[in-house]
Amino acid sequence: MKYGGSYRYKLTVSAHAYAKMLKEFSGREVSIGTSRTIPPDGSLGAWLKQFVSKTALASYVGPILIEEGVASRGRQPDRIVFK
Repeated sequence: MKYGGSYRYKLTVSAHAYAKMLKEFSGREVSIGTSRTIPPDGSLGAWLKQFVSKTALASYVGPILIEEGVASRGRQPDRIVFK
């Protein structure tokens, strides 16, 4: 995925990490965790920081997961529901 101003940065979420993420959050509603510094424990953002990259990616990955149909918006604006 490309991100940042003018999409000048590039980062890949490996197939292994993607599968692990879907397994970890399957059937759960969690905080997206878009904080650039300290995402909430148990959030998608915290998981991405631990297993993928220290770069804050949740604000990009969350909408991709929804677009791909593997997740949907949660009951609150800061939440995501994994299928």
